[in-house]
Amino acid sequence: MKIGILTSGGDCPGINATIRGVCKVAINHYGMEVVGIHSGFQGLIDKDVEILTEKSLSGLLNQGGTILGTSREKPFKKKDLDAGYDKPGIIARNIQELGLDCVVCIGGNGTQKTAARFAEIGVNIVSVPKTIDNDIWGTDLSFGFDTAVSIATDAIDRLHSTASSHKRVMVIEVMGHKAGWIALYSGMAGGGDVILIPEIPYDIKSIGETILNRIKKGKTYSIVVVAEGILGDGRRRVGEYIAQEIEYETGIESRETVLGYIQRGGAPTSFDRNLATRMGGHAAELIANGQFGRMIALKGNEITSLPLNEVAGKLNLVTEDHDLVIQGRRMGVCFG
Repeated sequence: MKIGILTSGGDCPGINATIRGVCKVAINHYGMEVVGIHSGFQGLIDKDVEILTEKSLSGLLNQGGTILGTSREKPFKKKDLDAGYDKPGIIARNIQELGLDCVVCIGGNGTQKTAARFAEIGVNIVSVPKTIDNDIWGTDLSFGFDTAVSIATDAIDRLHSTASSHKRVMVIEVMGHKAGWIALYSGMAGGGDVILIPEIPYDIKSIGETILNRIKKGKTYSIVVVAEGILGDGRRRVGEYIAQEIEYETGIESRETVLGYIQRGGAPTSFDRNLATRMGGHAAELIANGQFGRMIALKGNEITSLPLNEVAGKLNLVTEDHDLVIQGRRMGVCFG
């Protein structure tokens, strides 16, 4: 068999480990030929490809980013179709002309949706979920999440000393537009006193009271962890907004730190390397067995898969009955 592999959407620690996992199993175990597709779905429009060999995969396990490059090209975008630019048709023809029996798509929610659309029109697709936000429905965890949480936790740990020295409130803004998984996990691991996520509404006065009550108990500083997707005023980054509102409510000096793209860069953790390797190998197994139109998933400790049409358009969000939220509240953490 001859398969293609592409990476789409934002970069994420563990993509290269996944490419390595797919290719090594495909080449060594199943005797497949593997074609690397550059710049996501744009590479399938332009036929920008290269043959991947054992040599191509050397040193990938701990390397950040993606050797194939990425883009946010969405072939099914309505305005392109309305303008008569049939990108899906071009891609389907190019896949056929390249002689690809299947395309492995590594990406987040947008990629899963695109992959599902291609599966619907008869293109053989297998996808692997990739996101630091952990918001892809159908899998317990996505590779990249553990690395992002580790980076954010380290940053929170470092803010404790500054907050303590200056008796300040330190607000750290982490990634997570619609899902607060990074804020929840890093906030709890880093000993955050207030954790704000998009799924749970907050009251700034309640947050102010929490911080003032801490001072009454002799706790001279507070750490506030916020997901970037929480409600703000639309004029400032939410970290800056929350810091200024807390200072207004409490009179206590407050400063914000925006972690930004640091969370997406660099080498993946050992957990993410192993998860990426397992998911990549399972993708090659699905292809060898002719099981297309599926997304790889982690359920418990098992790697499995589910139909792409069950994944598209859904989100994995934090719920108020999550054990970390429950135990955090019992310990006195304010969730807004």
